[in-house]
Amino acid sequence: MISVAEAKSLIQENVSPMPVHPVSLALAAGHTLSADIYAKHDIPAFEQSSMDGYALRFEDKDLPLTITGEMQAGVATQFQLLAGQAARIFTGAPLPSGADTVVMQEKVTVNNGMLTILDTQLSKGLNVRHKGAEVAKGALAISKGSQLSPAAIGFIAGIGYAELEVHQTPAVGIIVTGKELQQPGRELNFGQVYESNSYSLTAALQQCGLNDIHFYLADDHLEELTAVLQEALTQNDVVLLTGGVSVGDYDFVIRAAEQCGIKQIFHKVKQKPGKPLYFGKKEAKVVFGLPGNPSSVLSCFYQYVLPALEKMASRKSRLKVVEAVLTQDCTKAAGLTHFLKAHFNDGNVTPLYAQESFRMSSFAQANGMIELKEEETNFTAGMKVKVYLFPE
Repeated sequence: MISVAEAKSLIQENVSPMPVHPVSLALAAGHTLSADIYAKHDIPAFEQSSMDGYALRFEDKDLPLTITGEMQAGVATQFQLLAGQAARIFTGAPLPSGADTVVMQEKVTVNNGMLTILDTQLSKGLNVRHKGAEVAKGALAISKGSQLSPAAIGFIAGIGYAELEVHQTPAVGIIVTGKELQQPGRELNFGQVYESNSYSLTAALQQCGLNDIHFYLADDHLEELTAVLQEALTQNDVVLLTGGVSVGDYDFVIRAAEQCGIKQIFHKVKQKPGKPLYFGKKEAKVVFGLPGNPSSVLSCFYQYVLPALEKMASRKSRLKVVEAVLTQDCTKAAGLTHFLKAHFNDGNVTPLYAQESFRMSSFAQANGMIELKEEETNFTAGMKVKVYLFPE
């Protein structure tokens, strides 16, 4: 067995960022930009009204003004505003040439085509979005390495880009093994358990913006698992197997991986839960063999799989690491790093009940995991411990 730190280091050494490719803006959400984006135009491209009202020359604000025209959003022509004149204007419309201020329609009176301004607080340039106020032509609009949030997508659309260069996100295959598994919603027969690992893994992947997911089911037979694993390798960049990584008579993951030409990087980590964790590689594709117990699966996902996927997608880590004050005593034997399901709040962290690897009820209440170091045995209330906070 290797240490937790060694396992994490080996994974990072053996995964690389995915290639760059162009995508349409409509499909770019969640990806990471591979190149800086510069503004091709001033945005706005003209002096623009920020509300419905009247455009005028500020120096004329104390005069009765003749309303000489109207500017609507999307108008294709502009007219000249002369001294003593004003123009009706609407939100988003260009200002007439010569105008520099917009007064709100609620702060004027209009009689017989003449405008009187009642706004005693009116200042020059008020209610005007200036040319290039959002971004100036040629300026850096958004930097490479930025993850494309909904707001970033809207901003990029607003400066006129329809296609972007982004890092690919990995396709992920999930192989669930075990003849004892029954799908939720069906009748549970004697000896069966409901299959939950594919659901928790799929939800965790989707929560992190990874949606190219394929699901496979394999019985506890070496030949069948080998064939399913080979198929998954052809269709995915990362393959996650759940179950079958221990040393029982029906645990075939290691042998199936060998038959598929996967190079084992490590098998077994000095940790609880998740000691049988397997990691292998075939060319640029990586394979994780996760233990079958549901709590172990999700613990290993956050500690090992998610950081690998984020490096492949060139994303920043979503698993925050903080120090927190332990609220109760804990003890364990030396020799294994322990990850405890926990609840973090306002700098304090409390281990939850039901830490066994098959139990998910406490995991469903957890918002993080406490790491208890390998060689330490006693942890007292009030001491600081490392906590991994789950993505939200």
